[in-house]
Amino acid sequence: MHVKKRYIKEMLGSFFLLGPRGTGKSTWLAENIKTALTLDLLDPEINRRFLARPELLNDWLIANWKGQSVVIDEIQRVPELLSVVHQNIEKKKIRFILTGSSARKLKRSGVDLLAGRAGMSVANPFMASELGDDFSLEKALVYGLVPLVYASKEPDVTLAGYISLYLREEVMAEGLVRNIGNFSRFLETISFSHGSILNISEVSRECQVSRKTVEGYVSILEDMLLAERIPVFSRRAKRVLVKQSKFYYFDAGVFRAVRPKGPLDKREEIDGLALEGLVCQQLKAWCDYTGGHQLFFWRTPSGTEVDFVIYGESVFVAFEVKNSRTVSRKDVRGLKAFCSDYPECKAVLLYRGTERIVVNSILCLPCAEFLRALKPGCVNVSFP
Repeated sequence: MHVKKRYIKEMLGSFFLLGPRGTGKSTWLAENIKTALTLDLLDPEINRRFLARPELLNDWLIANWKGQSVVIDEIQRVPELLSVVHQNIEKKKIRFILTGSSARKLKRSGVDLLAGRAGMSVANPFMASELGDDFSLEKALVYGLVPLVYASKEPDVTLAGYISLYLREEVMAEGLVRNIGNFSRFLETISFSHGSILNISEVSRECQVSRKTVEGYVSILEDMLLAERIPVFSRRAKRVLVKQSKFYYFDAGVFRAVRPKGPLDKREEIDGLALEGLVCQQLKAWCDYTGGHQLFFWRTPSGTEVDFVIYGESVFVAFEVKNSRTVSRKDVRGLKAFCSDYPECKAVLLYRGTERIVVNSILCLPCAEFLRALKPGCVNVSFP
């Protein structure tokens, strides 16, 4: 199966294209920037040469550049190149497209040098609407939507390799952690926080490492675009709300592969968390590709909650996600409470059934139908 990454936003000038490994950055570039001059920093020999002498980029450009765009793959592997890139954007007006799967080293190396001179675009896992008829909700909940995994003939094997080579070995290769055993244990432990309020102290106790270490590990996941903390929506709040963020792995399949399973783990509980995570990654992708919108959640200390809130220039929608094939009035209580505080907001409940229904004035949509229709730029996200 070969599906193009259609929703990556191309900038007119120089730009960063960031996204986890396997999300189709290189494929998209090959299909859309066909005449580009490419420097692949994943090549060990090239990496060593430019790491030792970043200024060699000037000599390489003199020998090879003929006016086309220049792609530098995995720029975070040699972040010192950014100062040379900056010079060439300024003096020679060269257009650079800089791909990366981690923003951590770029931040440390002063990526702000390119502020105003390079835009930012993001590559997410597939959106369901990209896949069309190839999208399967059941498959997405088990294997996720990372293109490398979803398109594989053996997705279970590819996903296991992805976890091993990227989430563990790549982190170690980048020198981001000293003890890969502690980090591996952290990856499993924090999977129990997927879809929940993130309690750093609790994760620290479970991992048997310091709170500061756990905070650093969470930052690594975020910088490598492997996880997301969703903030609480508190604008013009009319009641007391929680302050902590919710935590999600960037992909439902990655969450499922990392999450330990045993006799005490109910399948429907993990299925529900995978579904919520899948909706999260689809809504986040919509926000990234559409621009001007942000993803939140809403919760009171008593537990009244709305899973997701999209708020921005043209959209204000609250979403509740239920892993059930029926809906009751109890299921829409959180949405009703939120709408009583924000009557301007539209409310939608997504569930595993097959019919569009209305429960206590709340529209309830089949989750698969909604996700297939969710397309960047379509501002009417609640009624696709």
